[in-house]
Amino acid sequence: MSMAQRARIDALLRRPAPAGPRPVEEIRAGFEALMAGMIVPGGVRTTPGSLGGRPALLVEPEDGPRAGTILYFHGGSFVFGSPRTALSLTANLVVRTGLRAYSLDYRLAPEHPFPAAIEDAVGAYRALLDDGADPATVVLAGDSAGGGLTVTTCLAARRAGLPMPAALVAFSPGLDATRSGESMRSRAAADPLLTGEGLARTGAMYLAGQDPRQELLSPAVCADLTGFPPMLVQVGTNELLLDDSTRIAERARAAEVDVILDVTAGVPHVFQAFAGTLDEADRALDRAGLFIAQQVAAAAAGATGSGGASST
Repeated sequence: MSMAQRARIDALLRRPAPAGPRPVEEIRAGFEALMAGMIVPGGVRTTPGSLGGRPALLVEPEDGPRAGTILYFHGGSFVFGSPRTALSLTANLVVRTGLRAYSLDYRLAPEHPFPAAIEDAVGAYRALLDDGADPATVVLAGDSAGGGLTVTTCLAARRAGLPMPAALVAFSPGLDATRSGESMRSRAAADPLLTGEGLARTGAMYLAGQDPRQELLSPAVCADLTGFPPMLVQVGTNELLLDDSTRIAERARAAEVDVILDVTAGVPHVFQAFAGTLDEADRALDRAGLFIAQQVAAAAAGATGSGGASST
């Protein structure tokens, strides 16, 4: 384990912030400045575009993509962040899988509270399907709030009668708007980035008075995951939201869903963003890339097999 690397990142994330509530514009600018320091790997090209009526950043291997698509949802508590702030994560997944990725610029609170982000995510998934993408080769991935969107998008897509994607990959997902996990208290001193007060402020912006105890806001508490595709959930032990991940994995197992809960000791929220400076981040992304490639390959093999059977 890279003790010196982790110590440097912990110190970076613990730098003093202005006291008291900050304007949304200031929060957004601060997050953009933090994420601008993340390393984006070479070997990819980016193209601004749109998907389902929302802006989206297409990230592709420079030498052309393999068959399959990653639909990526950025983090930021549903209040800040963008495809650009998540570029280190999407680019690393593209490099490791050879797939293309669409990173969605979904609407943000407080201007657009719940369920705007979910509506945009489902709209993007539907647009991919309408454009001819095989759902069995589409993987939903995301970090933090975007990690939560991988689950809630599937829940909303199931309600709408859409087919399930091939798999979900969630990095440090936010899956409980009730904030009832024990880790909210037990990991408060260990988490260098998130605070209960900060989550309460951004949560109130997103909820806009809605009851948090519903499956599209707190799937770790009250969602039925029956029929979900295979899931990979990665989280660090130094996270307030650790129990969001452990509880969604429990719910997946209870619903007979294939799930991998991948817990890395001593690392912060969305530690994968520190790829290139934190060894654990690179290894976690290696595992995520392998998982995605295996799920898409299995779906492709299944389609080929069924096609061959029907032609005889």
